[in-house]
Amino acid sequence: MATFLYRLGRTAFRRRWYVALIWVAVLGAVGFGAVKAPAAPDASNSMPGIESQKAFDLMEQRFPGAKADGANARIVFVAPDGQKITTAGNKKAIDKLVDEAADGSQVAGAVSPFQANAISKDATTAYATVTFKVKADALTDAGKNHLKDAIAQAKHAGLTVEVGGDALATQPAAGGAAEGIGIAIAALVLLITFGSMTAAGLPLLTALIGVGVSMAAIMALSSAFGLSSTTGTLATMLGLACGIDYAVFIVSRYREERAKGHTPQEAAGLATGTAGSAVVFAGLTVVIALAGLSVIGIPMLTKMGLAAAGAVMIGVFIALTLVPALLGFWPNAVLSR
Repeated sequence: MATFLYRLGRTAFRRRWYVALIWVAVLGAVGFGAVKAPAAPDASNSMPGIESQKAFDLMEQRFPGAKADGANARIVFVAPDGQKITTAGNKKAIDKLVDEAADGSQVAGAVSPFQANAISKDATTAYATVTFKVKADALTDAGKNHLKDAIAQAKHAGLTVEVGGDALATQPAAGGAAEGIGIAIAALVLLITFGSMTAAGLPLLTALIGVGVSMAAIMALSSAFGLSSTTGTLATMLGLACGIDYAVFIVSRYREERAKGHTPQEAAGLATGTAGSAVVFAGLTVVIALAGLSVIGIPMLTKMGLAAAGAVMIGVFIALTLVPALLGFWPNAVLSR
């Protein structure tokens, strides 16, 4: 293996233009496929085979309308102490809430607990569901406030009202900030460690290229394999982390070999032959661990694990080929002053 990787590193260094063009072509091809591919399916939190999912499935059977394509609000009513939810006053307050909630412009429907027979045996607790035509992130403030006002009126009637579901949940901010902060910290650490802007920037560049190829490939295959929009989350994190680490291995060893007096091409071959073996071993270890998520039997975790494993493998290939090629373009720039 070391001999093969040594030759691979020397070849990538010598044929750097071809290697760079190949990776540019790969990035362009998967990017084109991602643009032309159908939209990814909506993220699903369904986890068949586990107890909580069985509970949700049973809830859908017992309480029709609890599951919907759009956002939903699951409203639980608890009668005051010593009272029942079926008394005239409490029943009137619940029916009023359900009727008012159903009048919302974005509401698809509202199921009263008296219609669905979603009442506890002791008649102290009831369950209603409000479903919406759109996803939670597409709900307007007016639509949310309309539901909140209806709930507030039910509380004023003396009922204890709690709301679940994703309709009124706080939506997370758009992703990307955490990754940006991580890249900035990594750049600072690499700059301090290597003492060279090029040596610090090269691992970041190759890692970002690897993540770009991985995410574009996931988007291109999302429709064919049913990959949701959340599948690439783990792939992004591991692809970025492993891509930086593997490139650092090669660059660090290249600098050591140059310090020993080897020519740039020989140093690239030796770095890929030695540190490249560690990269392959580390990459395979991570891939096997991620592929092991398929043993759990939860489709969502299986897809996330395999997608992340693919991102790690792309990081390995880039470290073994593109990194030596880029060292060929700037053989002395990565050396410390």
